[in-house]
Amino acid sequence: MGRARVLVSACLLGQKVRYDGGDKQLGDDLIARWGQEGRLVPFCPEVAGGLPTPRPPAEIAPATGRVIDGDGADVTDAFTAGAFLALDTARRMACRFALLTDGSPSCGSNVIYDGSFAGRKIPGAGITARLLRAHGVQRQHIRADRFTTLADTAPKEQAIPPTRSESDAQSPIVSAL
Repeated sequence: MGRARVLVSACLLGQKVRYDGGDKQLGDDLIARWGQEGRLVPFCPEVAGGLPTPRPPAEIAPATGRVIDGDGADVTDAFTAGAFLALDTARRMACRFALLTDGSPSCGSNVIYDGSFAGRKIPGAGITARLLRAHGVQRQHIRADRFTTLADTAPKEQAIPPTRSESDAQSPIVSAL
């Protein structure tokens, strides 16, 4: 049994998968060490859910809980599909933790944008972050200092048990989680 694996927002590892075609690469020695140890599992739920790169920015509309892009299109289905694919990947790869990009309508762990496209953040979590949390994956936003203790002291290579019906995928959004 090896050290705990970590599902990581692919943009944090330098992959150019963000809506604007960029990344948010972390220049962190700990992340580099975990990568060398084979503990990191990069994943972008938005790309996995079928969205292109680049793509219009998207935010969760507070009144409906739907994900709407900057052009007014409802992209909730792609975000939800990506969230379930992230959960499946976390289960298959025995990831007990997720290091996610805060602010994202997928990966935001502590804050998300308020749905107005005015750059205002509010407390909240993205679709993928909520789904992972509901299924026992401990998630952190990009503050790796706090994350270190969690991942280095975790039980080794334990599978994530299914705790909800896979029929949850039929839900248009996992807002009830």
